[in-house]
Amino acid sequence: MTISKDAPSKNSEIDPCRIRSIVRILKKKHPDARCTLEYSSPLQLLVATILAAQCTDKRVNIETKSLFRKYPDASSYAEADLEQLQEDIRSTGFFRQKAKSLKSCCSDLVNKFDGEVPSSLEDLVGLAGVGRKTANVILGNAFGIPGIVVDTHVARLSIRIGLTGHAKQYQEKIERDLMNIVPKQEWTLFSHLLVFHGRSICLGRVPICSQCPIRKYCDYEGPSK
Repeated sequence: MTISKDAPSKNSEIDPCRIRSIVRILKKKHPDARCTLEYSSPLQLLVATILAAQCTDKRVNIETKSLFRKYPDASSYAEADLEQLQEDIRSTGFFRQKAKSLKSCCSDLVNKFDGEVPSSLEDLVGLAGVGRKTANVILGNAFGIPGIVVDTHVARLSIRIGLTGHAKQYQEKIERDLMNIVPKQEWTLFSHLLVFHGRSICLGRVPICSQCPIRKYCDYEGPSK
């Protein structure tokens, strides 16, 4: 498939039976597919998702064990000393920008929503430092509202399989393509399935096609193991 940065995707022509088969097979292959960030509230998930940028969920989960105790609500992040917050999240990488994002986002929560995380896409993306990817993580996992999360894995697999005609940096366009072909009730799980598949089989550099259960439904023709 030729990847275009701005040409309209042809994914509307994809056979719905193909998508259903992919979802069914991946569910069987990855029955434990889920959000691997650890949280007990929408705010904790929001914080963890911000920290997870360019960082593994495993590292974030280690860091948030103490972070969530120290900062129990939005006000505590909003009022935190910036340098101290930076030190508290240093191991997640890009800690200066993430600390600023946490303070700004939580200030918005305090000022606009009484410290509570809103449950609409429009309100979430209106928060400082929150884009559609983060918003959909919150909607799908904290509120049970379907949302497709296009991270590195989802973008890569969507392109390889042939579910989008857009390049990986055009995440919102990929999201729209997937929304058009994946049943809405499967949006959140579909993202998790692609992430788990991308971590275990459809690897970044060289996919292990010989072990891929959806190989017959995939357009990928590059080098593989």
